Amino acid sequence: MPQGTAPGRTPHIRGFLYASDACARIAQRLPVIAGSDSSVLIVGETGTGKEICAQALHYLSRRADGPWVAVNCAAVPVELIESELFGHVKGAFTTAHSSRHGLVKEAEGGTMFLDDIDCLPLLAQGKLLRFLQQQEYRPVGCNTVQRSDVRVIAASNRDLRVMVKQNAFRQDLYFRLNVLPVALPPLRERREDIALLAEHFVRQFDQARGGDGRRLSAQALQKLLAYDWPGNVRELRHVIERSVLLAAGARIEADDIAIDPALDADAQAEAPDPAGESFQAAKKRVVERFERQYIETLLALHHGNLTHAAHAAKKNRRAFFELVRKHQIDTRRFNDSP
Repeated sequence: MPQGTAPGRTPHIRGFLYASDACARIAQRLPVIAGSDSSVLIVGETGTGKEICAQALHYLSRRADGPWVAVNCAAVPVELIESELFGHVKGAFTTAHSSRHGLVKEAEGGTMFLDDIDCLPLLAQGKLLRFLQQQEYRPVGCNTVQRSDVRVIAASNRDLRVMVKQNAFRQDLYFRLNVLPVALPPLRERREDIALLAEHFVRQFDQARGGDGRRLSAQALQKLLAYDWPGNVRELRHVIERSVLLAAGARIEADDIAIDPALDADAQAEAPDPAGESFQAAKKRVVERFERQYIETLLALHHGNLTHAAHAAKKNRRAFFELVRKHQIDTRRFNDSP
């Protein structure tokens, strides 16, 4: 989620731009979560905005003036993770030519964000658990215990409960981190955010290149709304950046929206399992998915106006409304679409 807020939404939270009820509910919870020092576990698919959410919690908290330290656990070599987190003393290992503070020390009085926490090796998980429980740690090679005042926010795009069952993640650490859980929905489940995010990114990248006032055409927006975005907000951002840079005119057309066909969920429709699903059940599932996506796309294009959406679908308003009601779509969610 990029920086900003949706029109008419409260509370005002740094880093959040949304029109969906799903994100509005998360935004309402964040100030409460930020008011505590308990651990937070943010889960969601890649690109859903887990670090933006963690930053929002930091800047809403009493620690806002303290340091913000982000750690990508997947990028730190296994043999160095403990030293990176807790530091080391001179001579602790072969290449330790001098003492060095760890990231926990750098985050003192602030917030430490542990992204891809699922990549943390089991030995380091035990050390992190002790730190969370006691708020104390020992640098590698040091016999002295050091105290710390750091709030930890962790994030993962994997189901840690499954990893616990597979003995790949410590159950006690999972419980310790999951005191205050936040689950970020994928972009395909909050399509009413797509138009708002896309327009935001267009303005952002247009201004960065001099500000020609570029806008998305209705056809371009429709193409964006019809795509499932497996890479979520991050993928949308990259697609818009490329479109702004390559579009020939002031208006970005559908042909300027380059989506990788290998990732297109529509090009690779959900394959039914013939062994576990009947023809009728598979057909019903695909039809319902199409109907809901089609309706939501039209509602986003017409800002939630049922009459205009029905006209575009070449259906009478009553029949279109019945489809909206069948899929339990709240048209008010689309009123903030640009």
